[in-house]
Amino acid sequence: MDKTIETKTFIIKNELGLHARAAAMLARESDRFESKIFFEKDGMEVDGRSLLDILTLACPKGARITIRAEGEDARNAIEGLGRLIEDKFGEN
Repeated sequence: MDKTIETKTFIIKNELGLHARAAAMLARESDRFESKIFFEKDGMEVDGRSLLDILTLACPKGARITIRAEGEDARNAIEGLGRLIEDKFGEN
């Protein structure tokens, strides 16, 4: 079976940007899926399962981040990760 690839770009909306707790939430959510997951900002791409890699993207509020998932559950991965970002990681 062909590998499914899904890509979607999101804007970081929470006031503190992609800080340690938010990055940890993304890494944890990425671990739930079989797909390989990558985050990209300004041409820099990192492993979606690595908290430290995600933090190196240095995403403040308003930053555009692209998520790419490769695998059979790629669409579900993008949806799950996107919900976290759209919900501002549970912050007000």
